[in-house]
Amino acid sequence: DTCWNEDNISNFGFLSQLENVIKQRKAEASKDPDFRQDVKQSYVVSLFEQGINKIAQKVGEEAVETVIEAKDDNDELFLYESADLLFHYLILLQAKGFTLKDIEAELKKRHN
Repeated sequence: DTCWNEDNISNFGFLSQLENVIKQRKAEASKDPDFRQDVKQSYVVSLFEQGINKIAQKVGEEAVETVIEAKDDNDELFLYESADLLFHYLILLQAKGFTLKDIEAELKKRHN
């Protein structure tokens, strides 16, 4: 909190924007399909509908693909897989009820 009793909001640039979109998609996944917005075909909504096991599986798959690309010399593929890993990890965080701010707090705690 700030001295004005406001929340001190971390901003991670585009990652914060992406996190908000994922949060909205999670909310859409919990709605009755007949009352959803235009996200019926959303990949993120479909992952939330499939549940935590599927989301965790996707994070694992992307982690393996990132490690494989890290061992090769193609930086473009490494960045591509890294982005996929981070994207799916953000979905997993939301599925577990956490945010980037929670991860930031944990890292700060370890640093001190």
